[in-house]
Amino acid sequence: MAAPETKSCGFLLVRGAPINSFLLMKHPTRWDLPKGHISAGETELQCAFRELAEETGIAPDDVEVDDGFRFTTEYYVTYKKKFDGRRCLKTLVILLARLKHDVQLVLTEHEGFRWFDWSPPHQIQELTIDPLLAELEQYLANSR
Repeated sequence: MAAPETKSCGFLLVRGAPINSFLLMKHPTRWDLPKGHISAGETELQCAFRELAEETGIAPDDVEVDDGFRFTTEYYVTYKKKFDGRRCLKTLVILLARLKHDVQLVLTEHEGFRWFDWSPPHQIQELTIDPLLAELEQYLANSR
């Protein structure tokens, strides 16, 4: 039987033009993005905006989305409650958004956050963050 599938969406939130920093959220054992599972009937963009607001308090009016960038990857995860502990194929979609002005972050799901300096190449988390940042670096180089 095929593994169940799930999809998560979120934003890589950056500051500056050109980019000088990007936001990551602190989990107990890793750094991650503000992201979450897509709900039925929701678009990727709607999911990314909802998760950004839920996890950081940042509203859609606080950011500008770059429609030219879309990072996607797949990997297997095991959810203890969801899917009865079975391995699940997860598709992760990350969109790019630039913060328009300084905002006060309101954390609801994370231990903390950090604005990381944009100084490629990055070595933060090899499964998703490092490939995402490498793809963004290539995107920016091709956009010049």
